[in-house]
Amino acid sequence: MDTVLLEVFRTVAHAGSITAAARRLRYTQSAVSRQIATLESELGTAVFDRRPRGVTLTEEGRALLPHADAILARLGDARRAVDDLRTVGAGRLRVGAFPTAVAALVPRALASFREAYGEIALSLVEGLTPTLLERLAQGEADVVVVSESPAGPIDTARFDLRHLLDERLLVAVGRDHRLARRRTVRLAELTGDAFIAGSADAEATLLRASLPTGFRPRIDIVAAEWTGKLGCVAAGLGVALVPALAMRGKPADVALLRLHRDDEPTRRICAATLRGRTRPAAVERFLPLLTAAVDPAWTR
Repeated sequence: MDTVLLEVFRTVAHAGSITAAARRLRYTQSAVSRQIATLESELGTAVFDRRPRGVTLTEEGRALLPHADAILARLGDARRAVDDLRTVGAGRLRVGAFPTAVAALVPRALASFREAYGEIALSLVEGLTPTLLERLAQGEADVVVVSESPAGPIDTARFDLRHLLDERLLVAVGRDHRLARRRTVRLAELTGDAFIAGSADAEATLLRASLPTGFRPRIDIVAAEWTGKLGCVAAGLGVALVPALAMRGKPADVALLRLHRDDEPTRRICAATLRGRTRPAAVERFLPLLTAAVDPAWTR
């Protein structure tokens, strides 16, 4: 049954006349009469008794009216729900990010988004890039911030990538380290130093994804969290490669050194969405805020 016919029927029923309904609907009187006739033909019964001064509902019309009201109300709700999502008036935004992106980049963008679109429910989940991409593929996230390197490119047949920055990676050394007063160092100068890393196996750490080919760090100390890594560095137990995104301020007992440009590792940071899917309006509004949240100090 055409919802336009139901709308015309409901308007006539509440107006009490075809003439009044035609004025409300901005139709001609004959057009309203034709649509009521079409509805009655579909139902196989009359829904109005025609009177000299208007119309009244038949028993069948009285039975139909509450259902017409309910159907049109649900249709209005459905249209509003879609409009709210299209215009970011309601809904949700589910963001995933790798740990160092949660230190500052993503929270800055989320704060800006909440200020602009306070009605949207926000959620944030932290994880490593492979896990985040799987969550995105499974429909458990709307957008994820991930890291990409030559050692681990992201499948662009499955995901659309929005480049955010090429992240600067720093070397953290203790303040008494022989190179602590330097601003820039070469990797060759760190060959004899132990590295503090998240795993004893360099292939399972940030080092694999960021160090140039041919440099093999010696890992003596394993610490999972950045506070632990930097604590070990401060104590003189080794040096650590630190993503600029992870550093919200310079620790007093640690020096942060730039790597020479010829040695500087590359870590490409992107926002990923699922290829072939229409991006929700909330994601479209969030992506520019991610770009705006990038601090130039983090970039190469």
